[in-house]
Amino acid sequence: MNISHIEHIGIAVKSIENSLPYYENVLGLKCYNIEEVTDQKVKTAFFKVGQTKIELLEPTSEDSTIAKFIEKKGEGVHHIAFAVPDVAESLADVASKGVQLIDKAPRGGAEGLHIAFLHPKSTGSVLTELCQ
Repeated sequence: MNISHIEHIGIAVKSIENSLPYYENVLGLKCYNIEEVTDQKVKTAFFKVGQTKIELLEPTSEDSTIAKFIEKKGEGVHHIAFAVPDVAESLADVASKGVQLIDKAPRGGAEGLHIAFLHPKSTGSVLTELCQ
């Protein structure tokens, strides 16, 4: 697999609106994009830190994976995402090495990216996302 950089770090929050003041007023970051990814039942907000982004994830439904995560673990770091040139090729590569996949094929994500997740049982308990 050819990872070029950390694409983003996903942080689960109950409310983007309530979280913005910390990122903007305390850390001095500027939110440049807020969008809803309806099929994932999540609203996202993005901040740039150099080449890497911070993605806030707010559940839009009680049965979303982010809502379940917050209920179980509370707000906080949800996943790390790596940029790869070809998500499908990277999935095949990690699967051939015995990594358990959450997504068997790339799907659409925020900001028009193609994404896929690797199961934390195979990644040292870190939910890992591949982005193209």
